[in-house]
Amino acid sequence: MDTKLSRIYQQTFVNAYSRVAFAKFYTEKTTITAADALNDMVLPFFDEQGISMLRILTDRGTEYCGKSESHAYQLYLGIENIDHTSTKAASPQTNGICERFHRTMKQECYDIMFRKKLYRTLEEVQTDVNEWLRQYNETRPHSGKHCYGKTPMQTFLDAKQIAQSKNLDIVHELSDSETSHREAVR
Repeated sequence: MDTKLSRIYQQTFVNAYSRVAFAKFYTEKTTITAADALNDMVLPFFDEQGISMLRILTDRGTEYCGKSESHAYQLYLGIENIDHTSTKAASPQTNGICERFHRTMKQECYDIMFRKKLYRTLEEVQTDVNEWLRQYNETRPHSGKHCYGKTPMQTFLDAKQIAQSKNLDIVHELSDSETSHREAVR
């Protein structure tokens, strides 16, 4: 059966320091698809690197924002112990890193990709975008604030030890506050 690929939605994640980026496509825009992209691509990457994801900035879309006790994305962030911040209303510049990445992706990926091929499935789009993302993250030099002409992955790996030590500091602070709380309860 040949189905027509009409409307697709992209979930995008860009590490603010290194500019390492991820993108996953869906046929609907929901709280579940937002959580799935985080669960399927982003958190496994950070786990492989031995770094906890502590905070995420999103726009104010309904797939990201809602009552934490009943909103699937908010619940997922709570389970993963990730703090959530949303952008200011009507201020796209507060999410400028992601907005700039979208422009780069349009110019360097989509403008070329969609001229060369007619896509029939979401999987075909995802496969080609994954290849472009691999090149973007691992071979394309970047001029971002901390990249200095290195690739996003090189920038991430160069800063990995610093990120791990900051994560350890936060873990120690949390365990110290839990110990203080337990002592206060006794």
